[in-house]
Amino acid sequence: MTEFSRSGLAYRAGGEGTPVLLIHGIGRSRADWNEQHELLEGSHRVLSVDLPGFGETPVPAEGGMTLARLADDVAGLLRELETGPVHVVGNSLGGAVAMQLTADHPELVRSLLLADSAGLGRGVSPALRLATIPVLGERAMRPSREGARRSERAMYHDPAFVTDERVERGYQLAGHPGGTRAFLEMLRSLGGVAGVKKGWRASLLPRVRATGRPVFIVWGDKDTVLPFRHMARGAAYFGARSHRFPDTGHGPQIERAEEFARLASEFWDEVDSRS
Repeated sequence: MTEFSRSGLAYRAGGEGTPVLLIHGIGRSRADWNEQHELLEGSHRVLSVDLPGFGETPVPAEGGMTLARLADDVAGLLRELETGPVHVVGNSLGGAVAMQLTADHPELVRSLLLADSAGLGRGVSPALRLATIPVLGERAMRPSREGARRSERAMYHDPAFVTDERVERGYQLAGHPGGTRAFLEMLRSLGGVAGVKKGWRASLLPRVRATGRPVFIVWGDKDTVLPFRHMARGAAYFGARSHRFPDTGHGPQIERAEEFARLASEFWDEVDSRS
């Protein structure tokens, strides 16, 4: 394992072979991909990145927290590393960033794997809806270990995954300067009390589909953050294959790590065989 900071982004890199990029969700970090690094680095060059304002990547000094900004920063990293086109995987917000990257920089993307992705429907958890309300959101998002525990609990169907180590890591990352502001700015740009906003979804999804990049959508059927029904909707829209993880929450890459890695590798092998 090697960890770096380049183009302003903290990231982890390892392995050799066809490059794979892993993008985390809102309020999360590249640590959500630790299991996938271990499983995939034997056959792929694996990169996972802390998006601007999250993990160990600082809040942007200017330009704000928007999907386009995040995607542009990721594209800058890929170009600096000279990866060539990558297989992109995004979980939750990371799925929306992955779609934005595909739409804005299609030459950098081989395929798209969306895991419990934002952007495929309006539904979202009540907690995230309430956090979009001014003042209420600021109070709810004050860093605390209890808040970090709630955040971890929302990720998994099996509470055994809510370890003290994960909670402590989440608490420490939540306390980074400007982190709460970045979280809320990003959240409010994408959604409100009525759920995920339609405007950006209606603009982005047709652009992704127009690229013709292969899409694979996977979902935990016990996801309490973004509803499982979004999987079928997204698969129908993109003409994509899909996979349901039974008794699994919002982070199947962790909760079903080995199955996730196997399915991803099979998808990438098929895409590469057609290239």
